[in-house]
Amino acid sequence: MRVQQQQQSLRLRIDEAELARLLAGEVVENATRWPDGRLERQQVVLAAAHGWQRADDGWRVALAGEDVRALAARLPSRDGLEFALAGLDLTFDVDVRDSARRIKKGRA
Repeated sequence: MRVQQQQQSLRLRIDEAELARLLAGEVVENATRWPDGRLERQQVVLAAAHGWQRADDGWRVALAGEDVRALAARLPSRDGLEFALAGLDLTFDVDVRDSARRIKKGRA
């Protein structure tokens, strides 16, 4: 998972393997071990509705499972999910380069 943040915008981008894990009910995580030894985690999980939760070692974004499954059904697509969480603009998308390559090979 790639995490990009700037001011009040957060973009979470996962690959197709991570999407499969997410759809299977697993937590997708990015973890950074800082030079002082502290581990910071950013996690994504499916839930009934979009949400955000702070943890001692980072944060967790909950994505509405219905929305993520709808996104998965229309892949490959460059469009992701965009929504606001209490003043934070969040974008969630799936890197579709692998699917695009497979489709392109199939046409050749």
